[in-house]
Amino acid sequence: MKIDRIAPTRRPEGSAAGFQKWRNLLFVHYALAPEIVRPLVPKDLELDLWEGKAHVGVVPFEMKDIRSSWMPRMTALNFLETNVRTYVHKNGEPGVFFFSLEASSWLAVKVARAVWKLPYFHATMSTTGSVYSSKRTEDGARIDAKWTLGELLGPSTPDTYEHFVLERYLLFSTRGKALYKGQVNHVPYPAQRVTLERWQQSLFPKATGEPFAAHFASGVDVEVFGPWRI
Repeated sequence: MKIDRIAPTRRPEGSAAGFQKWRNLLFVHYALAPEIVRPLVPKDLELDLWEGKAHVGVVPFEMKDIRSSWMPRMTALNFLETNVRTYVHKNGEPGVFFFSLEASSWLAVKVARAVWKLPYFHATMSTTGSVYSSKRTEDGARIDAKWTLGELLGPSTPDTYEHFVLERYLLFSTRGKALYKGQVNHVPYPAQRVTLERWQQSLFPKATGEPFAAHFASGVDVEVFGPWRI
């Protein structure tokens, strides 16, 4: 089946369900054999591979001004988040599937679990400049990162690796046996190369060894749509 990687970048019709600002995003990716990742993904989703490998991303960043469309701006939340994800497709639509998400806000964890049915966990998290650390409250899973910024790449070009891992606008989740889809809309990431000076993670133990790639983006403003049952 042909995968349309451009259509999801277009804004859906109608009003957004919520608004968010994503800032100072670090994208660290591992390239794994598909047989490692396949058992962890719902059978209704197909793995979206790059050069025969399943790529798993660990993405720590800052969440700013998070609110539903009906909420006053003064009630918006700010917190830190880390997501662990892989890349999938359904009916020719490429997206992400989350293995876990950490947030420093208990309220954000509860809302995301209730509304999006996503595997959110509370964590103690901190960031200062190019240093980021997180420790999950439940089981101690953690990340410890320090990086140096490199070449500014700008918006990613279709058919490049950066476009494959960064420009993802659909997310898939499950509720019991049902499959749901959500969508975000934002300008393309201002991608940048980074050098990892320090990197340790236990959020996804199956990803061992050196990461395949690392990128950074200063941030984007985001509209959130859905979720819709497929």
